[in-house]
Amino acid sequence: MPKVLSSNIGYPRLGEQREWKKALEAFWSNKSSEADFLQTMKELRLAHLSKQSKAGIDLIPVGDFSYYDHVLDTAVTFGLVPERFGYTGGEVSLQQYFAIARGTDQATAGEMTKWFNTNYHYIVPELGGITPQLTENRPLRLYLEAKTELGIETKPVLIGPYTFLKLSKGYEASEFKQWLDQLAPLYVEILQGLNKAGVRWVQIDEPSLALEVSAEEWQWVQEIYTQFNQAAPDVNLLVQTYFEGVDDFGKLIDLPVQGIGLDFVHGLEQNLNNLDDWGFPEDKILGVGLVDGRNIWRSKLEDKIQLIQTISQTVPSDRLLIQPSCSLQHVPVTTNSETSLDPIIKDALAFADQKLEELALLTKAANIGAPAVQEALDRSREAVERIANSSWRAPQEEHLQQNEGSATRNVPFAQRQVIHADKWKLPLLPTTTIGSFPQTVEVRRARQLWRKGELSPADYNRFIEEQIQDWISIQEELNLDVLVHGEFERTDMVEFFGEQLDGFTFTRFGWVQSYGSRCVKPPVIYGNVHFVKPMTVTETKYAQSLTSKPVKGMLTGPVTILNWSFVRDDIPRSKVSYQIARAISDEILALEAAGIEMIQVDEPALREGLPLKRNKWQEYLDWAVGSFRLSTAAVQETTQIHTHMCYSEFHDIIDAIKDMDADVISIETSRSHGELISSFEVHGYDKGIGLGVYDIHSPRVPAKEEMVQLIERALRVLDPKLFWINPDCGLKTRAHPETVAALQLMVEAADDIRHKLGQEVSASKH
Repeated sequence: MPKVLSSNIGYPRLGEQREWKKALEAFWSNKSSEADFLQTMKELRLAHLSKQSKAGIDLIPVGDFSYYDHVLDTAVTFGLVPERFGYTGGEVSLQQYFAIARGTDQATAGEMTKWFNTNYHYIVPELGGITPQLTENRPLRLYLEAKTELGIETKPVLIGPYTFLKLSKGYEASEFKQWLDQLAPLYVEILQGLNKAGVRWVQIDEPSLALEVSAEEWQWVQEIYTQFNQAAPDVNLLVQTYFEGVDDFGKLIDLPVQGIGLDFVHGLEQNLNNLDDWGFPEDKILGVGLVDGRNIWRSKLEDKIQLIQTISQTVPSDRLLIQPSCSLQHVPVTTNSETSLDPIIKDALAFADQKLEELALLTKAANIGAPAVQEALDRSREAVERIANSSWRAPQEEHLQQNEGSATRNVPFAQRQVIHADKWKLPLLPTTTIGSFPQTVEVRRARQLWRKGELSPADYNRFIEEQIQDWISIQEELNLDVLVHGEFERTDMVEFFGEQLDGFTFTRFGWVQSYGSRCVKPPVIYGNVHFVKPMTVTETKYAQSLTSKPVKGMLTGPVTILNWSFVRDDIPRSKVSYQIARAISDEILALEAAGIEMIQVDEPALREGLPLKRNKWQEYLDWAVGSFRLSTAAVQETTQIHTHMCYSEFHDIIDAIKDMDADVISIETSRSHGELISSFEVHGYDKGIGLGVYDIHSPRVPAKEEMVQLIERALRVLDPKLFWINPDCGLKTRAHPETVAALQLMVEAADDIRHKLGQEVSASKH
């Protein structure tokens, strides 16, 4: 009798103890050989497959595991290596692979941006001037490895050609079809190899098909998948969408494939309506994304069972795959090691391994009936109810009823600009940094000893003050104009604040990949958020006492704290954001009262949280911008508010950025080679702005001339009186020598431009 199958879309790469990260960094620092690195990665890869098999997952993905980034994997599979890396064809070496990701002394790294609206960063493929070629059949190699080593029949995963091209750069819109036609034979070659090896299912990820797709593009997609289906007649192709519902559902289900995967978490309403309106083809399998792959709370399993029953009225249950809503790479690995959490909170959480258990349980319920698994269903329901009914999680009415998104500064920017110019008396093109300085081994060790109780609070505070003192001196020697204290007391820009606000808790091993080996451990917002006491005043005030130059107070904004946390799911995200905004406002006022009147409120995740569908943008931007303004509106007109954003596409939200009403905003531009500047050519910008002039995510120290070129291009469209010069982002991941060297060149670049502008001004007077 046919049965419902369980299917996973992707699994975290990191390992339970971040073994993946440690192996990468050991290899990069020459502490392990390439052979040792590859062996460690193989062991991790196989262990992850084995774990999914033991959990009872029927269709286990292979090819989702990566040494750095799955989009980069696809690019190098097709030989799409930018010319500056010296690639001449054939299989891409490990050294070239990491050079694209991290840069070299001679070549800048590939541009990095957010994967849809998540906090995962991918390397943007560069297509210009390159003829694609198949360098290796990577999915086949990994499929055969799993079969040979473990005896497991897996489901190879590919990024689909439509989505891959939508995520790429370096070609004109008119060339899109040409690129599809160039890539199609390479995909065909991969699929033919898989077909010959006896592969049963191939998952082709096409999340971009849930976005805006033109009628012409749908026709091209139809043609491409017809080729794929004919090339691999014995392989079942599953086109997987996620993160949203699908607008052109009729065209999606008409594709000549054997399965369609839909997100019934983040696209629930639209995809259910699609099934009602269109039905579903009798010759296709439906992948039902039931378990939230982007948040960590337990599923309400009985609701999910009811949803399966609803869907099975349109699609018979023997044609369903029970899946997560998306890859599980966006959640931590397992709750098993979380021994320090409140038991009520821990029991309400489901990380990747627990989500696999939920998938297996839902599949079993669909096959033999819910009564057969009632005991497990009851345990899950009781865990959800315990936290929902707790006093610290129950929504408080005063937090839900106030409309606070309309807060504004008392004085408009044009007047504040005059006040600030008189107050600060900064030079033209003031130089500064984004906030953090290198978190050395000594800094991390001191923090660890303090947390373990092996270093007294007094000794730890003295250590932090020594770090601040050293870096204030370094900044003065570099002749930076606006200084920072360095954030040596902070582990992570969100975690630090969450640890000091009510309503947050923290895991010990809840790590997720952000980019490369950079992992973050998002806070868990389980209750109502409240300000408790000042969080940053002591260190910032101490730093300011050491210098006559202004020192910026450094805070993380409410939307970034929200988007980079695992958020409670029982009230709207907008309301949680306003709760956080009020707490940040209290901290800003505490800084201001302590004499700190230049304050940066970072919002790198504001763009990231933008919904994927344009018809949902305005609602989000209203409360996201409103939250920032609520945080900052109460300050005096003499206080200058800065903010920072990085590694996202900003072109479509320039107006919203203006509406934030920050006095100065700094934005990444170095990896995108100044492309954002073209937006200002169209839209203009009338407030202070700093476009990052060098990439801090690479150890490479850029040439001064590169920075000068970026500054000069920006000044063709931006007012020099409003322009600031700074790196792309914080410098916590960089080493001391490269940090000082790069900042020295940045200051010299600013001096060169000031001198040139001075000459131009003088010339214009004669």
